[in-house]
Amino acid sequence: MSGPVGGATGGKEFLAAINATLNGTSGVLLIVAYLMIKRRNIRAHASLMIAALITSAVFLCFYLYSQFAYGERSSHLQPGPLRTFYLILLASHVLLAVGMLPPIIITVWRAYTRQWIKHARIARPTFWIWLYVSITGVIVYWMLYHLFPSMTSR
Repeated sequence: MSGPVGGATGGKEFLAAINATLNGTSGVLLIVAYLMIKRRNIRAHASLMIAALITSAVFLCFYLYSQFAYGERSSHLQPGPLRTFYLILLASHVLLAVGMLPPIIITVWRAYTRQWIKHARIARPTFWIWLYVSITGVIVYWMLYHLFPSMTSR
């Protein structure tokens, strides 16, 4: 059974690489946005945060598409400490990714409505969670497609 982009496994791997790139890009944008707000460069910070938001939204679209088109891949990993570490990392990544959506929406809304004190209060923890999710997304991709490729080629 072949997927819509490049065959059953090729399309999944191609989309996974796009997703990892989007996650990594979002992480870089977040870090630079953080540096800009520390320097009080509010315009640059806002532009970078909007870019990170768009990048993450595009990631979410590609990720959901790949899950519906190809399904999951990690259940074929062999038991062992690396699999355990991978699954713990994956679980924290997924749970925080789902849980961070409301704080991101609230943070953006508070910036848009210029509620700066409330914005800053929620932006700090939201930033760190979002950054963790972006970084762990790249690590999960690397582990699944580069560290474990022979164990997941089913």
